Amino acid sequence: MFHLRLVYAYDEVLRVWKISFDPGDRMKTNAARLLDSLSIRYEIREYEVDPEDLSAESVAAKVGMPAEQVFKTLVARGDRNGVCFAVVPGDQQLDLKALAKLSGDKHIDTVPLKDVQPLTGYVRGGVTALAAKKSYPVYADETIELFDAISVSSGARGAQLILAPADYLRATNATVGVIAKTRSVPQ
Repeated sequence: MFHLRLVYAYDEVLRVWKISFDPGDRMKTNAARLLDSLSIRYEIREYEVDPEDLSAESVAAKVGMPAEQVFKTLVARGDRNGVCFAVVPGDQQLDLKALAKLSGDKHIDTVPLKDVQPLTGYVRGGVTALAAKKSYPVYADETIELFDAISVSSGARGAQLILAPADYLRATNATVGVIAKTRSVPQ
């Protein structure tokens, strides 16, 4: 038998009252544990997973945030510097030329889906730069700094981390630059 305890708290960073179950009862991932170890405040928002629609727009609607505040993490490999994470807004797509320039690569491309889990330890729809299997350089689109709070994957499908962008950038040691562009074809 287990007991549920409600927690009431005002979050100064997110500027909202939160009523939730004791954080120990919620989905705790390695990414959340990393944030805990860095004393970074965050909120876990769980949602129902639709394996047929893992898009950032779908996740954004389920966690109650605009798609431009829900950042997706893509895995790329450059010809000079190898594997890296690219963090872009959910309503945009990765600009590979811009990422190559920012990362110091001549050519860069996203890795095949079959390589994502062996490289990161995460599955599609749950990839995060936080607490990955191996530490890779992280490049985040500059729009990340426009918001008071952003959403990124917790490292598991069905849960997003909501936190301040500055804290995310500090936790991932990300380099910020222009790496996203408007989608040319709706997805």
